[in-house]
Amino acid sequence: MISKTIQCPNCRNIIKINGDPGEKKLLLCSKCNQKGKYIFPSSDNIDDGEKKAIAILVKNLIKNYNGTNAVNNISFKVRKGEIFGFLGPNGAGKTTTIKSILGLVNVDSGLIKINDFDVADSGKNAKKFIGYLPERVAFYENLSAFQNLCFIAEMKKTSKDECKILIKEFGLSNAINKKVGAFSKGMVQRLGMARSLIGNPPILILDEPSGGLDPRGVVLIRSKIREMKKMGSTILVSSHILSEVQEICDRVCIINKGEIVAQDTVDGLRKTLNIKPKITIELEKLSENIIKSVKEVKGIEKIDIRDNNIDVICDSRIKARVIITIEKTGGKIINIHTKDPSLEEVFMKFTEGD
Repeated sequence: MISKTIQCPNCRNIIKINGDPGEKKLLLCSKCNQKGKYIFPSSDNIDDGEKKAIAILVKNLIKNYNGTNAVNNISFKVRKGEIFGFLGPNGAGKTTTIKSILGLVNVDSGLIKINDFDVADSGKNAKKFIGYLPERVAFYENLSAFQNLCFIAEMKKTSKDECKILIKEFGLSNAINKKVGAFSKGMVQRLGMARSLIGNPPILILDEPSGGLDPRGVVLIRSKIREMKKMGSTILVSSHILSEVQEICDRVCIINKGEIVAQDTVDGLRKTLNIKPKITIELEKLSENIIKSVKEVKGIEKIDIRDNNIDVICDSRIKARVIITIEKTGGKIINIHTKDPSLEEVFMKFTEGD
């Protein structure tokens, strides 16, 4: 990972970014909203230590459908032992990228490696490391849950006893001998997650893992993902439930219109965009004098008034000034709540129309 400090050519604002050698990063100035690109200097000499630390390598990937680039020269790395969120609006190129990693589509150009095995040249060796949950989970509907998992276990040369354990772990013990055709969508999703874990693969690729699940099921899947990380698994998660990604992922990558527009920790993306937290201050009584005084505090981006509440969007260091101003103006504060910028806000900022 390389850190760079660059200057916006429009407003001269200083921007700090992180990326990998050869990575192209689309930028959005937090001060003037000017868009731009930066390509990190490439380095073909990756040492053995770095190779061992990378579970999934995607470099300069291009996939074209009928003259349109579904994926346009993207590059990213998923490090061993991390949970990596892969996000983007519909049609952004997420599924194409995942299918490319799995060797399910022929790419036009680029390099994909799984644990240093080239997917194009050594696909069989690369795929043996992966457990996969597709967005649309499918099973043989005339077979039971146990029979379906045993079919995969036999292919992976794994004990059938593991299938019983996984079925129990995902709360399907009562339906172990029930035909999958009679399952609800949530039950099929749980069984799909169980299937992806057969053979204890070191790399998991999960496409919408919470799709069709009730709240209890969502908590179960989230807990299992965390458990797999503790056991040393590498997990790539593609999801539309951004609050879930924010809670479990170490890093996130946002793709839009076939190009990667951001890649960092959630906190790092917040800092890149300079999105400020919202502070809600509840008062015993709100007066015009208090409102006027708060509006005069320098550094506040936005103020909303709701009953006896003041919502202030400002930098964290301005928070103390706002509180002191309210107290000096005679206001009695009952409660203060700070809401940090969410991944949804970051996502919308990076994927908004040109």
